[in-house]
Amino acid sequence: MKTQYWLVKQEPESYAWATFVKDRRTSWDGVRNYQARNNLKLMAEGDQVLFYASGGPKEVVGIARVSKPSYPDPTANEPAWVSVELEAVRPLARPVPITAIRAEASLTKVPLLRHTRLSVMPLTRSEFEGIVRLGG
Repeated sequence: MKTQYWLVKQEPESYAWATFVKDRRTSWDGVRNYQARNNLKLMAEGDQVLFYASGGPKEVVGIARVSKPSYPDPTANEPAWVSVELEAVRPLARPVPITAIRAEASLTKVPLLRHTRLSVMPLTRSEFEGIVRLGG
């Protein structure tokens, strides 16, 4: 199966990149937006994921990988909600702020710029690689 590319957003106060790196793996649960849930359901093991810190400076700070595809969200009371397991891969050499993404002509269609409240979103391979390149 072809690798897919994603971006997940998290408030650093809720779950910071540094905590994720320390934990090495985490269940990406608690998502209660239908579009984000549908994106979680599409994730496959091995897919590449950018971790976006949505509080404070608002920046992409690291790369993760889907280590377990969707399964029932243990924090949900209804069976329709799912989570995935993510594994921290590496931090970017330098964080990529949303202003840098906005300023890059090749990234103008990144969902992050249009769907600011969506917490799990797909990226194209070129969008993923473009953001990683900006991060050194």
